[in-house]
Amino acid sequence: MNHIEFCFEDIEANTLNMDWKATEKWLFACVENYKPTIGEITYVFVSDEYLLKMNQDHLDHDYYTDIITFNYNQDNEISGDLFISIDRIKDNANKISVTFAEELKRVMIHGVLHLIGYNDSSEEEKTEMRNQENKCLELA
Repeated sequence: MNHIEFCFEDIEANTLNMDWKATEKWLFACVENYKPTIGEITYVFVSDEYLLKMNQDHLDHDYYTDIITFNYNQDNEISGDLFISIDRIKDNANKISVTFAEELKRVMIHGVLHLIGYNDSSEEEKTEMRNQENKCLELA
């Protein structure tokens, strides 16, 4: 179906100050560099508390995180629900001295890279994931 959707659970969309059409175009351009096509990807932007509850309920993890990716891939088409904590994005952007938009895009593409098949369990995988994130951020 080739569709990317942006949803907002317990935060206000207008507080993010993002150009969603441009972001969607960038995400499609990033995925073009890989083999799969985009099916349906839904980004759901939430608070820390919302994502913490999801982390506890679905993954048995009791800690804050910036993203949880649910993979619904079929064949050569990537699809999934990506839940992103806006609170984590703001904090992380401040900690590493980047803009909110840059950190948000990094986390957004991080989730897509998981759907494509990249992992970040080992140090080697984390390095490769960061390299792929940077490659995609250059297209932004």
